[in-house]
Amino acid sequence: MASDYHRLTNRRASSPPSPDLNQAHESSIVQANDRRPVKGSPDKRASPEDSYIAPTGTAQSFLESINTSVSPQVEALKDGLLDHVDAEGICTCACRCGRSPTWRPRGRKRSKSFTAMRSGISELSGWDSEPRQEPQPIPVEPAKQNGPGAASLERLPAEILDEIIAQLALAVPPAGYVPRNVDLISCLLTSRTIHVATINTLYNHIIIPHSQIFAKFLSRISDQPALGSLVRRLDLSHFTSVGLGRTRQMNAEIQNLTARTLLQSLQLSPNLKEVLLQEHLDDDVDERVLRKLLFGLPKLRAVDFCAAASGSFVSSLASVVRTLNGPASTDLNIQRLGLHECFTLQSSVFEGLLSHVPRLTHLDVAHTRITDRALASIPRSAQLTHLNLGRCSQLTGEGVVDFLVTHPATTGLVYLNLSCDVASYRLLSERDVERLLPVLPTTLRSLNLNGAKIRSSDAPAILPLTKHVEELSLAHSKLSLQDLNSFFRPSPSSTNGEPEPAWAPPALHYLDLSHIPSVTQPALYSSNCILLSEHTSPLEVLELGDKAISSLRECRNTNKRLGWVVKELGRRGWYVREPSSNEASNEAGNGGSSGRRRWKMGAMWWGMRKCPVAVGEVGGLYGHYMFKK
Repeated sequence: MASDYHRLTNRRASSPPSPDLNQAHESSIVQANDRRPVKGSPDKRASPEDSYIAPTGTAQSFLESINTSVSPQVEALKDGLLDHVDAEGICTCACRCGRSPTWRPRGRKRSKSFTAMRSGISELSGWDSEPRQEPQPIPVEPAKQNGPGAASLERLPAEILDEIIAQLALAVPPAGYVPRNVDLISCLLTSRTIHVATINTLYNHIIIPHSQIFAKFLSRISDQPALGSLVRRLDLSHFTSVGLGRTRQMNAEIQNLTARTLLQSLQLSPNLKEVLLQEHLDDDVDERVLRKLLFGLPKLRAVDFCAAASGSFVSSLASVVRTLNGPASTDLNIQRLGLHECFTLQSSVFEGLLSHVPRLTHLDVAHTRITDRALASIPRSAQLTHLNLGRCSQLTGEGVVDFLVTHPATTGLVYLNLSCDVASYRLLSERDVERLLPVLPTTLRSLNLNGAKIRSSDAPAILPLTKHVEELSLAHSKLSLQDLNSFFRPSPSSTNGEPEPAWAPPALHYLDLSHIPSVTQPALYSSNCILLSEHTSPLEVLELGDKAISSLRECRNTNKRLGWVVKELGRRGWYVREPSSNEASNEAGNGGSSGRRRWKMGAMWWGMRKCPVAVGEVGGLYGHYMFKK
């Protein structure tokens, strides 16, 4: 076979063209550039028969080693090497030489890179020897046809289904007349089971942003009283006529939300547990509405009159309280009471009202005329967890400390606000601070002592509080940078040989250092201050005064290098630590809920100044008093 190699792969120079191979001979003439003249006849053009010299050497690939002008089958037939070819030149075998009339290629075309690894004859034919494997059909189970009410979602327990549907509800309504709760409306058309669960969610918490929504709500529960029995919360904290082109007089003329219609809605909602009102409705909260709230709703547990200060509201509430102190005295079932910024209420109203709330847990009387006597009248059976006494000028430091130290209702406090307006008075003196700090309960998570006369000597008493308090407000105090640093790193070991107690890291996330003389922009950037370092983690928010915030706002490059940023809202400004990449990813996975705590009752920001009485997203007028003012 070695001697036949050149005959199978290349045309011989000495063999004349055959009559049967004229086509191959003509194609070989086209490649005249590859032929060289024979030596000895330079003046005469060589003929194709005697001037072609076969190339020498080993071919680099299968295609380059074969003369493509003549097929190998024809060359082999000429040389008599194929004994299985008949007289007409047709191959009688079942091979892949291409001359069998019954042979058909099988399989599929492969790329050159794939067939280069195959044999030479596979490259010539261009077909892979492996037959195509037909894909086996994958058995598909027929979809189960669920009957009415038999879907997996519909078979869930009612409590779980209600929680799933509740995730589609909007806690804060959009501004204006933008459609809201579109997803819930779509669920009403799904099935009977989903319809019932959606109705429960839609009417469980009713949020009224403007009078048109209230008119629709009142019309619906009037036509179908059963829907009114589903209402558990009536939220009017977002109600406003601003942006609708109306005045208060115009709203009264429209008669959508008045004292009469508000009373009607309360009568049609007998299972109400929470009613959230505010200053834009104080003229509509008359004596009949107040009597219905306090006496006619046995399941009512929370009511908020935030910033209600009109004359009609004050006189109506005073009349209702006199009824409480009459011969038919009765106790109220209210547990959470909000009178934030109701500064026109008389002191006698607080004395008569607070003495009839034996189950009180949340009390917000910030910026009111409450007195020490009214505070002491809270029943001993109450279990206060949230108490806001900020900016109450009628209170005395001694009376407040006596109440917090001796009253059994304060042993489980979680939120305590004792701030004051230093421009007019100071609530806690040096003596009051010394008495108060050691007796504060370990359940405390938020403590506001803004305006108290706190000195450097009080820092050791504050240090134990930082182990469990997450919000600490110390504005207008006389603490130094060294005192503040001691909250986040252990003090040097004593030299008298006494063992130091084990150091526990602080729990502080928020620290109010407004108007402290030692806390300035240069002091925060100095090496003597560690508040901005990583050692103070989990500290993430510093509230500062106007001058410090203005100076920090201009140092953008330094803030970026340190990882802090200035944020402002309303009258307040914060210096906030930017989260690291890991913390940012964790917050994104949790929906950005790293600041949420159970004791905040839905609020996510730090440093709230209004005590919430209902669990929910903060917005509207409540958000203004909680974080802006």
